[in-house]
Amino acid sequence: MQKSVLLIVTLLFLFSCKENKESTQTKPETTSKNKVKKQVDITYAKGFSIDMYDGYKIITLKEPWPDSDTVFKYALVEEKGKLQNDVEFDAVVNVPLKNIVVTSTTHIPSLELLDETKSLIGFPNLSYVSSEETRTQIDKDKIQELGKNESINTEVLIDLNPDLVVTFAVEGNNKTVSTIQKTGIPVFYNSDWTEQSPLGKAEWIKFFGALFNKEQKADSIFREIETNYISAKEKAATASVSPTVLSGAMFKDVWYMPKGDSWAAQFIKDANGTYLWNDTEGTGSLSLNLESVLEKGKDADYWIGPGQFSSKQQLKDAHSVYSEFLAYQNNDIYSNTILVGETGGVVYYELAPNRPDIVLKDIIKILHPEILPEHELYFFSKLK
Repeated sequence: MQKSVLLIVTLLFLFSCKENKESTQTKPETTSKNKVKKQVDITYAKGFSIDMYDGYKIITLKEPWPDSDTVFKYALVEEKGKLQNDVEFDAVVNVPLKNIVVTSTTHIPSLELLDETKSLIGFPNLSYVSSEETRTQIDKDKIQELGKNESINTEVLIDLNPDLVVTFAVEGNNKTVSTIQKTGIPVFYNSDWTEQSPLGKAEWIKFFGALFNKEQKADSIFREIETNYISAKEKAATASVSPTVLSGAMFKDVWYMPKGDSWAAQFIKDANGTYLWNDTEGTGSLSLNLESVLEKGKDADYWIGPGQFSSKQQLKDAHSVYSEFLAYQNNDIYSNTILVGETGGVVYYELAPNRPDIVLKDIIKILHPEILPEHELYFFSKLK
């Protein structure tokens, strides 16, 4: 994503937008219909399903972007497998994949957890990648720079000739996707970013598991994350108090913060905190004036996620009113953008959607340090 998008993500925790329908149909070989052999268990994620058949699998993408009723169907054909349903697919690939191109940093942790880092051969905006494991591959020239996500260098991509490109949709008609499809390279959309449940985002590892025939490994990894998350949430529920929480910061005189139904708000709730704007409806962001935030949040116990600010001095220099908040005065401001990779990529943007259990433990540690005495903050840092 471009830097402007990253800045807004920082302020909003999550953004939402719309895109027009775009779909390229591929007609498979058809014979007699076949019954579903097994459906992969998808518990929290709303955006996809996986059906297993003899010799092939079908991934159904239900909501590629917010408020979209477009449905994509992707066929994953096993070695010696044969499609048997009289259905039109938006893309067909042979699995397990030998190599892949992804376009969002949130896709990278899934590849690493599945031991498929070496399968990644191309990525746009390599400087945004923070993972040490993947950066090692970049340094060895094993992963090619593909330019900007909105205008991928198709010449380099064609030379790479990946088995699959996994991308995401955030606005308008994606001309780059159409160009790639015309070359014959299959493209799958991935909408992990639209999920609002913390565990729903993490469950998209099963999407990548299907691509590499590692469904069992993906399920095992997710179940461990799920168990850790639920255990931490149950421990937090035993706390006798629920501290109040303020979030966000001003950008061009507008204070952006997550709405009450967003995944950021859900983390605070699951950590047994009281997000002061929890009663607002929606999953995007609130755009508020300073006066209303000061009136409601001045005495908040904690300030979690103050935008791009990395120190109290930066806050004070930006606007003197920040120092009027109790959390500022008590040194209880925590940022998730300070931890960065070798080339400046923010670790939280890349890894947090895949490891909500660590995010939750961090917030519990902030709000209830006595609950998780052994846990050390990973994503979040106290502003100095």
